[in-house]
Parts: sequence; structure tokens; C-alpha cells
Amino acid sequence: MIAPARIQYLKERIARFNDQQAYRELYMAFFPPLLQFASGFIKSRQSAEEIVSDVFITIWEKRNRLEHVSNLKLYLYTATRNTAINYITRHNKVMVTDLSELPVELQSLQYDPERMLITSEMKKMIAEAINSLPARCKLIFKLVKEDELKYREVAELLKVSIKTVETQMSIALKRIGEAIRFDPRKTLPTGKR
Repeated sequence: MIAPARIQYLKERIARFNDQQAYRELYMAFFPPLLQFASGFIKSRQSAEEIVSDVFITIWEKRNRLEHVSNLKLYLYTATRNTAINYITRHNKVMVTDLSELPVELQSLQYDPERMLITSEMKKMIAEAINSLPARCKLIFKLVKEDELKYREVAELLKVSIKTVETQMSIALKRIGEAIRFDPRKTLPTGKR
């Protein structure tokens, strides 16, 4: 995911200088995660793509107001949620009633090989542990760990308390920890040290 300082820089370039290259970079960075998020509301991939495209069109059309947006990442997620809900209302579609029912697929977990040695077996155990999490817990874990939203932002987006986010993250991390039972002696080669 794109660094907060870079998001701020792109926002300023778009708002102040109508910078199309900055807009394109923002679009390329956020389109995939926002598409996945919108797909939880709208089962049609084509409609979800239209929703996210509409969000970005609105961003460009109202770019002079972007400087007043304090958190662009949260703004994009909230706009996507609201646009999806409006789409559902206009088209009399059935909406997922609870955000915890959104399908969640983690695209990538960032592993830093210098900090931890992870065998392919351990990666598999982590993926299985994440996939076995309850729906709401898995969604919150994805938004925090992959989409890099802060607990407060996730709470605001999902309309839950920060304490709920903290509790769900605790549950997720505990279950992942239990599933992998990390033992450094099993992951390090036993030969020369």
C-alpha cells in the first residue's frame, strides 16, 4: 500500500496543480483494494468497477476541494461504501446487511525476511488461520494489516467502536499465533551457524 506521506503529496498535486500523473498514481494504488471492498456490496464485478470509477471521477471533478480532506485514504473507502449503497438503493438490489458479511481475500501479506524466517509451511498455516477467522474479524484484519487503515479509521468505516476493532484484531492475532506456534528451532537450519 502507498505511504501516507505519498498520499498527502498526491492529494496536494491533484488539488493545487491539476496533476494528472499524480491522479493516475492515486488511481493505480487504490483501485484494486477499493474494487475488492465494493465487490462486497455489489456482487457484479462490472458494477463494482463502475462504482470505484465513479468515486475517482468525483475525486477529479472536485479536486479543488481535496485540500480540505484530512484523510484521503479513509475518504476513498467511505466514498466507495456510500456510492455502493446509493447504487443498491437506485437499482433496488439486495445489499449485504452487515459489513462483516463482505467477502475478504487478502491479496498479500508483507513478509520481511530479515525480521522473520517463514517457511512455506508456515505461510500456509498463516493463510489457513486467516481464512478460518470469523467474517467480521477477517474483514477488520484485512483493513488493518493489508489496507493499512488505522483502528479509528476502520471503526469509522464499519460504524463500530474502536474497542470492537481492537478486540477483533486481538482475536485474529491470537488465533494466527496459536495456529503457527512459532518455534525458531524448527525454522532455522540445524547445520552451521
